[in-house]
Amino acid sequence: MQVIICDNAQQVAENAAHWVSELINNKSNPVLGLATGSTPISLYQQLVAKHQAGKLSFANTTTFNLDEYQNIAADNAQSYRYFMNENLFDHVDINKNNTFLPTCTQAQNPREQGLAYEAKIKAAGGVDLQILGIGANGHIGFNEPTSSLASRTRIKTLTQQTLTDNSRLFKPDEEQPTLAMTMGIATILDARYVLLMATGKGKAKAVKDMVTGGVSAMCPASALQMHENAIVLLDKEAASELSDHNYYLWADKENNKVNQEFGLFHNF
Repeated sequence: MQVIICDNAQQVAENAAHWVSELINNKSNPVLGLATGSTPISLYQQLVAKHQAGKLSFANTTTFNLDEYQNIAADNAQSYRYFMNENLFDHVDINKNNTFLPTCTQAQNPREQGLAYEAKIKAAGGVDLQILGIGANGHIGFNEPTSSLASRTRIKTLTQQTLTDNSRLFKPDEEQPTLAMTMGIATILDARYVLLMATGKGKAKAVKDMVTGGVSAMCPASALQMHENAIVLLDKEAASELSDHNYYLWADKENNKVNQEFGLFHNF
């Protein structure tokens, strides 16, 4: 696990955008795994700016989102399809027919929908780079604590903490979904690279458990310890409960020397 500590949230976004841009600009048909939530918004703003400056094209890019609420219309302002359109897809040259979310209506069998989503990812050649955030309880995607480390795309009941954390996004008269479809932990680990972004003091405990705790279903993000190419981008607040900051800073400097000579990605 490569831990990169940045001075602030803006640097986290800029660093993440560099990784994404390098992939898109150096692979003919890149496959991105995308995340929603407040943390990646600044990343998407960086990518849109690069596109508008003529430095980045999404024309050949395929995307798979981590999750989506069950039984929610794509044009509902609370849906993750709406979020992705508003924050990225509507502002770049991506073909929306190549953008996928794990949708499931109330009439559809979530088990069948999960299997179909897994099949789409496989047909696309697998995810090259999966963007992740982390919940205060250590969840990635909507893989809540106790999720199987071998889990695949499926329906999940959201925890009270997640519902409370997300409630700020819903108006008092809006119904907040309690079920969501999500990539599983094993699905996430199948990506060739994973890049997790975390900012703010509220994520510090989850980050510590992920990086230095034991691998456990109680902290789903800790499964990233088993990934060959996991990059963790943190601001100083999110990294505040980690020890040995000097090592992470030194290791990042040394890794940059290798990256400058050989590139960020070694298996594309």
